[in-house]
Amino acid sequence: MGKQGNKSDFVFQSITLIGIGLIGSSIARAVKKRNDLVETVILTDVNAEVRQKAKEIGLGDHVLDDVTVAVKDADCVILCTPIGNYAEIMQNISNHLKPGCIVSDVGSVKRAPIADMSPHIPQGVHLVPGHPIAGTEQSGPESGFAELFEGRYWLLTPTHETARNATQRMRNLFEGIGAMVEEMDPDYHDKVLAITSHLPHLIAYTIVGTADDLEDQTQADVIRFSASGFRDFTRIAGSNPVMWRDIFLNNREAVLEMLQRFSEDLTALQRAIRWGEAQTLEDLFTRTREIRRGVIDAKQEIPPSPDKAR
Repeated sequence: MGKQGNKSDFVFQSITLIGIGLIGSSIARAVKKRNDLVETVILTDVNAEVRQKAKEIGLGDHVLDDVTVAVKDADCVILCTPIGNYAEIMQNISNHLKPGCIVSDVGSVKRAPIADMSPHIPQGVHLVPGHPIAGTEQSGPESGFAELFEGRYWLLTPTHETARNATQRMRNLFEGIGAMVEEMDPDYHDKVLAITSHLPHLIAYTIVGTADDLEDQTQADVIRFSASGFRDFTRIAGSNPVMWRDIFLNNREAVLEMLQRFSEDLTALQRAIRWGEAQTLEDLFTRTREIRRGVIDAKQEIPPSPDKAR
C-alpha cells in the first residue's frame, strides 16, 4: 500500500531505529502498517546477522550498518538497545544528528539513561525518553509484530529542557500505533517499574535458578510436571539476559528498596504459615485477589499475541 497524503501529513518524514530486537522491529512494523505516520523507516544494528534477517523479512525501508549514516537525516531517532549501550551510542551519533531531531528510547529505566544521554544531546536536538509497557520474552527482528503496543501504556519522561512540541510529536507517533501515552517523572517511573516489572523478573529468575540448583532427578521432574505458576515464571525468566542485567544495574536503588519491602513481607508470610495463622493468609490472598481484578479491569492482563499479526 502506498503512502497517503502530503509530506506535511506525516508525524515524521523519517525515523531511525537503533536496535532491531522485539521492540525495534515491532515499532517498524507498526508504523509501516499505519503508513501515514512516517514516510521513511531506517533500521540499524551492530549485529550483522540481525541486519541480514531484518533485510530478509522486509523490515522498514532501509537497513544500514553504519549508525552515523543511519541517523544523519532522521527527524526522530529511537534507541531500542539494552540501556547499558546508550552512552556509547549517543557519543557516536551526537555530531551526526540534525537540528530539530528528536531522540527517544524504549528503556525500562529512565533516570540513569537520561543521565547517560543528556550530555550528548546537541543544541537544537530534543530528548524525549520513553518506555512502552509491552513486550514478550522473545527477542530478535523476527519476533516483533505490529499489534504489540495496541492498548498498552507508553510512558514518556521528558526532561525540564524538553520542548513541549517535541513531546507532543512523540505522543502523536505512539498513539498512532495504538498505545496509550502518559507522561511521568523519571524517578517516579523507576519506582513504579521496580515493583511492577523489575522485582517480578528478579523473583522469576531466582525461582527458576533455585529449580536449576536442585538434584538432577528433582530438577527433571520440576520441568516435567510444571504447573501454570512455574511455567509463568519460566516465561518471564526467558527474557533477554543482557537487557535485564542492565535494568537491575541502572535501577538498583529502587529495586533494592522494593526487594527489602518484599523480604519483610515474605518473612511475615513465612511466620503465618509456620504458626498456622489461617486468617492472616486468607486476608492477604483476598487483598491480592482484588489487585488481580484491577489488572483485568484495566485490560492489561493478557499480553498481545504475535499470532494476531501472522
